[in-house]
Amino acid sequence: MAAAQQSLPAVVSGGIKDFGSMPAGRQLALIGMLAGAVAAVAGILIWALSPTYVPLYTSLEQDEAAEVVTALDGAGIRYRVDSGTGQIKVPRADVGEARLHLAGEGLPRSGDVGFELLQEDTGIGTSRMMESARHRRAMEGELGRTVSSLDAVERARVHLAEGEDSVFVRERTPASASVTVHLRGGRSLSESQVRAIVHMVASSTSDLSPENVTVVDQRGRLLTEDGADDRGMRQSGDRLSFTSQVERRYAEAIRDLLAPLVGSDHVRVQVSADIDFSEIERTEELYDPDTIALRSEQVSDDLRPDMGEGPMGVPGALTNQPPAGGAVGEEQENGEENAEDAPAGQRSSSATRNFEVDRRFAHIREMPGGVERLSTAVVVDFREEVGEDGEVQRVARDAEEIERLENLVRQAVGFSEDRGDSINVVSAPFEAPVEDEMVEEERPFWTQGWFMDLARLVGALLLALIVLLTVVRPALKHLMSGSGARPSQQEPDEGEESLALTDQSTGAGAAGGAAGEGSAVAALGGPEQDQQEMDLEAVRGMVKEDPKRVAQVMKTWLNEDGR
Repeated sequence: MAAAQQSLPAVVSGGIKDFGSMPAGRQLALIGMLAGAVAAVAGILIWALSPTYVPLYTSLEQDEAAEVVTALDGAGIRYRVDSGTGQIKVPRADVGEARLHLAGEGLPRSGDVGFELLQEDTGIGTSRMMESARHRRAMEGELGRTVSSLDAVERARVHLAEGEDSVFVRERTPASASVTVHLRGGRSLSESQVRAIVHMVASSTSDLSPENVTVVDQRGRLLTEDGADDRGMRQSGDRLSFTSQVERRYAEAIRDLLAPLVGSDHVRVQVSADIDFSEIERTEELYDPDTIALRSEQVSDDLRPDMGEGPMGVPGALTNQPPAGGAVGEEQENGEENAEDAPAGQRSSSATRNFEVDRRFAHIREMPGGVERLSTAVVVDFREEVGEDGEVQRVARDAEEIERLENLVRQAVGFSEDRGDSINVVSAPFEAPVEDEMVEEERPFWTQGWFMDLARLVGALLLALIVLLTVVRPALKHLMSGSGARPSQQEPDEGEESLALTDQSTGAGAAGGAAGEGSAVAALGGPEQDQQEMDLEAVRGMVKEDPKRVAQVMKTWLNEDGR
């Protein structure tokens, strides 16, 4: 208690004296222990209070990284360069400021150079070949930027090879292109996206066909189709997609028709369609025998006179006399008289008639995608009715209602018996839907950045506290223990306390003598010796009660002094 009441300067001075009385080896060990503890605590605190560095950009070329570092130095923004990956990292709190500053400086620049390359001054005397090469390089850069704008593509590079013309057709080299895409982590390009890239590159370059464009990803995989097998697989995929689209359209039509009647959650529709993907092209020539038309007719009438009964005699004027007859314009009464007057001979007639039969030419080209057969299945849930007891019951739908729904489905899908279509509508009980509680999923707090920083700070403080309690405190306590014991042992009544202990242990002094001695010491010392007198009385009581323990304590003191 006397040591506790001492002032801080006295404690410090006592500790320094006690430290000076220690051996040199012990002093060095104590100094090293304290220095190590202080350094450990300081390092832990510095580590805890240091900012967390995060990547500024995930991937940069070396020349762009050098420009970014120079810009950060000029702006006074702290950064680190990862020796393993080469990434530039900045404190988490400075990411936004750093990116805004770099954006103002035009960094990072794209890896491809576009048409701005043509704006540079090339000087006088640039050859045509150099101008062509610069234009091709600008086109490659622009195409690379366009491909990189896709969501799944992180960056892209395009190489164009111009075609070579020749006077010989066989020696002409067509233009070609190759595209290398670096995809983002976990992303991929679909076949339609690859075809879009191919056609975009082919359309942007003159005399370039899509068959001469190749697309490769960062792993060296060929993404463009090559060969008849790939085209067959692509066609199979297109056919499957078209079939699914047709089935979905029919199912949506049925669902939209039945939902107002039975409820959107009480009907399920499934349609299976057989699609004819065959391509047929034919030419037909058809004749209609029932339709006949007279195109032309030719009639011939030939009369040959009889040479035996004809006019005879010597040719001359008397012979060539007109026959006697009636007056001109007089009609003959009948044909028989005319026939009798007609000269005798042979008569023949013939007719040629040309008829046209109806003929039709038809050139038919049947496009694929026709529906050959439809199979439709519809399941309708039981309806709810209120029973006699007032409770809601679910009962099956009657046959009349099922038939009415089936007729509606027939009209919705365009049912055709000639195609072999089938429709099946049934009523069945649906299972009650399980209501899932929509709980807003929040990001766990232990995955957020502030929690990691707080955990690191708390861990650092705990480590520092452990070091202070296990290393620094025992060392300081050991250093200060001598400062509280030695002043009490160097006080003038040390001999008296030892004498009193000795007298009591041998039984030579009595309690009165001890009291008188204590009183005398107290009278000489004044009020300052009251506390010491109380301590001496306590020691005497301990000696009286347990002399063996006191002797053991004295031996321990002697051993410590001998050291």
